[in-house]
Amino acid sequence: MKQLLWIIAPALLLAMGCNKNDGPSQSSIDQELIENYLAENQLDAERHSSGIYYIIEEPGSGGSPNGNSEVLVRYKGYLLDGTVFDETPGSDARTFFLYQVIRGWQIAIPLLQKNGKGTFFIPSGLAYGPFERPGIPANSVLIFETELVNFQ
Repeated sequence: MKQLLWIIAPALLLAMGCNKNDGPSQSSIDQELIENYLAENQLDAERHSSGIYYIIEEPGSGGSPNGNSEVLVRYKGYLLDGTVFDETPGSDARTFFLYQVIRGWQIAIPLLQKNGKGTFFIPSGLAYGPFERPGIPANSVLIFETELVNFQ
């Protein structure tokens, strides 16, 4: 057992030494990207403690959903370069349980009340992170124009 420890311990130390983090974190990069986008487009957004930036165009009324709510939403999702990757067609809306969507939506949607509208700037760490999705490159900040039609 001691011999195994003498083999594993140096290997662990070597592995930890190779895991240097010399560059900025992805969350710092995302924050800078969002802040630059907001400045370039002359948008005034609030910053949530999670790192999401948001603009509430219409707050709505009638309460807000919680993490277990089923929500009916209209939305348009796009990248910082304007590329649309998903949206509800026309006046249609889609139903989701909040616990089944990206963490960014779990935080953002409850900021609205029924019939509320907002735009959310979601850092990659609260979206798909380092994973690619159809139409969404890895580490992408996502923008969602969202209307909370209803919830239960």
